[in-house]
Amino acid sequence: MLTKIFPFLLWFKDYNGEKMRADLVAGITVAMVLIPQSMAYAQLAGLPAYYGLYAAFLPPMVASLFGSSRQLATGPVAVVSLMSAASLEPLATAGSPQFIAYAIILAFTVGTFQLFLGVFRLGLVVNLLSHPVVNGFTNAAAIVIASSQFSKLFGVYVDKAPHHYQTIINVCKSAFHYTHFPTLGMGVLAIAIMVGLKRYNPRIPNVLVAVAVTTTLSLFMGFNNDRTVPIENIKNPEVVKTIEEFNSDIMLIEELGAKRAGLNNELKAALEESKANGHHFPSDRQIEIEHSLVVINSQIDRAKASAHEKRELLRLIHFATADNPGETPEFYVGPSLPDGAETDGNKWRVKVGNKVIDVKKINMIGGGAIVGEIPKGLKVGIPKAPENTSYFAAFIQLLPFAVIISLLGFMEAIAIAKSMAAKTGQKLDPNQELIGQGLANIIGSFGQSYAVSGSFSRSAVNLQANAVSGMSSVVTSIMVALTLLFFTPLLYHLPQAVLASVIMMAVIGLVNTNGFVHAWKAKRSDGIISVISFVCTLYFAPHLEEGIMVGVALTFGLFIYKNLRPRVALLSRSEDKTLKSAVKCGLQECDHIAVVRFDGSLIFTNATYLEDKVLEYITEKPALLHILIESSGINDIDASGEDALSILIDTVRGSGREISFCGVKERVIDVLTRTHLIEKIGEDNIYPDAGTALQVIHRRIHDQGDCTTCPLKECIYLP
Repeated sequence: MLTKIFPFLLWFKDYNGEKMRADLVAGITVAMVLIPQSMAYAQLAGLPAYYGLYAAFLPPMVASLFGSSRQLATGPVAVVSLMSAASLEPLATAGSPQFIAYAIILAFTVGTFQLFLGVFRLGLVVNLLSHPVVNGFTNAAAIVIASSQFSKLFGVYVDKAPHHYQTIINVCKSAFHYTHFPTLGMGVLAIAIMVGLKRYNPRIPNVLVAVAVTTTLSLFMGFNNDRTVPIENIKNPEVVKTIEEFNSDIMLIEELGAKRAGLNNELKAALEESKANGHHFPSDRQIEIEHSLVVINSQIDRAKASAHEKRELLRLIHFATADNPGETPEFYVGPSLPDGAETDGNKWRVKVGNKVIDVKKINMIGGGAIVGEIPKGLKVGIPKAPENTSYFAAFIQLLPFAVIISLLGFMEAIAIAKSMAAKTGQKLDPNQELIGQGLANIIGSFGQSYAVSGSFSRSAVNLQANAVSGMSSVVTSIMVALTLLFFTPLLYHLPQAVLASVIMMAVIGLVNTNGFVHAWKAKRSDGIISVISFVCTLYFAPHLEEGIMVGVALTFGLFIYKNLRPRVALLSRSEDKTLKSAVKCGLQECDHIAVVRFDGSLIFTNATYLEDKVLEYITEKPALLHILIESSGINDIDASGEDALSILIDTVRGSGREISFCGVKERVIDVLTRTHLIEKIGEDNIYPDAGTALQVIHRRIHDQGDCTTCPLKECIYLP
């Protein structure tokens, strides 16, 4: 009982100092990969980089303590990070306090759903996502994740378009004219280091080395060259006017947003009042509020469009400043420097996001983007609710997204755990793993973590480092905690382009074109579903859940279609003396005996289909005297199927022909016995197998001299 509740107690059976040293080395090795990766994935999730460290603190330890796999490394992963960003973007601006609050509550919601599945042993629900759908989604997600880092790699800034491919087109256009080459150089150098070290010696933590080298270069070469100046130092009236107009638009959006939130609260109160008074129609006040909300939403959309135009305009403007400008440099557009002044050689830009630009401290970007200051210390406490939203309302709002993220995250985690268990011989419990992943997300949310899952790359590192137990993940969490407490200043100059390179290198392993080929070979319909899921995920990105929904809908549609029309075949004797499909194998059929095989459960969805096919055979073969239903493929039968079977027997016998059954399974016999249909069939007409049945039927029909040879006795191919 104790080991069920606290599975980590099993670690200490035969545990010794040698195993402890192996776990210690493995834990430190994984931490070296996890720290830079987690910061990169946090930005992929739309969060500040240091939130990746919060997600790398508690979840690895909790997942290992309460999960069943001893080598699975839990923490931020690419697909879950991208799914989190895609789920939250419609609710709040990426990186804003509102967005962060939603991300942390999403982790809690994901964990709650996973814990529910694990406690009630419902791990099989993960099978709702078929392999072809997951393969198509994963390949598309890998492309979306990698391409989403292009803007950071080239050092350009663009607003996100409604579709991801439109954003990438805008990035490419901007990169063609405004690539920041030192930023691109940092990214390429990081990729070269990671690829080179991976080929030279996979045991070397190539990600850590790439981060250390590029951060050192960034520090000593002055890679980041940002300056803050008052608006008076921008010597271009048109730019100043654009900044002021942009600020007006942003303030108008905030003001209208606050009004909208107030009206939503009033509408909620009006609805509750109408419900309490028993009114079934909208009140005048409710109609008035709804009208005001429509007007405000329209005004917000116009203000956002106006702000977007000005933001794009400001991002495209390059400034120049004089060499040796002193403490307060003045910025000019293009070549309009004062007479005799020489430029410092840098191209400067205004840093503009989704917030009001502080006119007293305008951030001018003159170099590459870096991570910047990371708050020291651990953040542990109750997650904050999003502004103007209760915990429960946010939980319900995020639940549909959480279900998809939970299933995808768990599928990734359990697949990794199974592959490692095959090598170590460890026994896995999928439901216990769900409990571990669920608790990791729930407890992690109290440490400001966003949604996490098992990582393939870090689990492989853990296994290669000879981790013996989950103690290695505990060591990893301690290393992350020490980094947050003491070593965050070392990451200040880490280039953003390097984090983009880390993500791009990590997701290369997600691309698996063989999965499409394998699905196509296994079943053509699966291959088609996999390709459609891939294309739809790419098209709908960043709304990745829509691609999954299309794939799941196609899978269920195909499943229902197969149940509506199961395979029904007429059998004949083949060369190996077995009965096979006459049509598929090109065999001649008997004119007097029809052996009909039904592959599928005889249930309400297809109850009349068997009857239709048998009647079709009777029409095609007027000389037919006996029908044998080969029933080994019928695994189940319900009331509709039993009723249809009874009608079929009456129809066949009413036409002067006989009907019998062979290979009927016990489960089906039980139903026939309880409903007394077995008495109508007659126990003499139920045979254990087709061979026994045909011996009896042949004596009744063919021994009368109706035909000299029978395709059910010897193999006869069609001419």
